[in-house]
Amino acid sequence: MSAAPEIRGFFDDQTNTITYLVWDPATLKAAVIDPVLDYDPSDGTVDTRSAEKVLRTADELGLAVTHVLETHAHADHLSAAPLFKAKTGARIGIGARIRDVQKVFRPMFCADDLKVDGSDFDLLLADGDKVPLGELDIEVIETPGHTAADVSYRVQSAIFVGDTLFMPDYGTARTDFPGGDARQLYRSIQKLLALPPKTRLFMCHDYKAPGRDEYRWETTVAEERRNVHLAGDVTEEQFVAMREARDATLSTPKLLLPSIQVNIRAGRLPPAEENGVSYLRIPVRFRNNPQAT
Repeated sequence: MSAAPEIRGFFDDQTNTITYLVWDPATLKAAVIDPVLDYDPSDGTVDTRSAEKVLRTADELGLAVTHVLETHAHADHLSAAPLFKAKTGARIGIGARIRDVQKVFRPMFCADDLKVDGSDFDLLLADGDKVPLGELDIEVIETPGHTAADVSYRVQSAIFVGDTLFMPDYGTARTDFPGGDARQLYRSIQKLLALPPKTRLFMCHDYKAPGRDEYRWETTVAEERRNVHLAGDVTEEQFVAMREARDATLSTPKLLLPSIQVNIRAGRLPPAEENGVSYLRIPVRFRNNPQAT
């Protein structure tokens, strides 16, 4: 059996996102999972400092980055996937159901340039597909629920779960975005929790549960079976009721509108206008008076 993968996480404190650098120690082939592009919504500026840190680490370790893998089209940060592709030639992959997500959001943003066939991505991945990582394989596990297109990535006994689970003391992912489904999320989580107890699970986010002083993003299947949203043999119906009630109280992620527009394009910004500038669209809706002008 090949040696276990090496894993390094990079925590972004602006979005509470963890980007992972995963590599095969035998061949030094590497993949980057869920890379963050720094974005300041106050003035529309982007910065590559987070991605550059990952790239510097890969260079220092002598790694060759061959793939950039997204667990889903994120609503809380912009993807830096195109930078990795430009710097390393890495191929960008995501769950094949991203096409469903693109079909939902294309009309919402009048994104006429966007093809809804997933062709902005290099790889459209289905359940059971395998992505080579040197002498290792990255296996795709479909885990919809948070969005229709969520996938997790398994490398031997390590799984990168995206937005399905959080740390056991924090809970589970919301399901109130278009295409989200609490029932699907429950079933996806059960698929993960059926794996061997010592299986390592790597979170996409951490927000520090009350009483915890530090960020954490690695746990195990055994620990997640005691997740605060799942403990006590919670049934599917109980979970769905809890999740939907909780979701109704949550605020919209601060970067949802810019993030979705970029991430359904595989990290590509919308086409530049005649002045050479790219613009992100913000739909305006009247909350209380739809007739207001």
